[in-house]
Amino acid sequence: MVLGLASEHRFCSFFGNMKKIEAIIKPFKMEDVKEALAEVGIEGMTVSEVKGFGRQKGHTEIYRGSEYTVDFLPKVKIEVVVSDSMLDKGIQAISSAAKTGKIGDGKIFILPIENAIRIRTEETGESAI
Repeated sequence: MVLGLASEHRFCSFFGNMKKIEAIIKPFKMEDVKEALAEVGIEGMTVSEVKGFGRQKGHTEIYRGSEYTVDFLPKVKIEVVVSDSMLDKGIQAISSAAKTGKIGDGKIFILPIENAIRIRTEETGESAI
């Protein structure tokens, strides 16, 4: 029975040589980051419009004479999966392209990726990214 289970789970092997870069950046920097990643050879990415705040904790605005607090600021979240060999290039590209030097520039998070599977071809690991 154990042999049968192993063959059914051929996609579950551990590769461990890939990382996911998640970057939360200012929306107007998205194109700059996309171009910087393409320049270092990283082209596949997922982009989401998100809202959040960090140390800046939002800001106050006046609308029709009333002051109100905007707690969640619009941001863009970019997700990229790269091989370990491309990790430093990806981080540097995002960091330099997204940086304005002002509060709220964002954050970069690095997560381990156990495996990747290209649905169309069933390729796994680095060849799937």
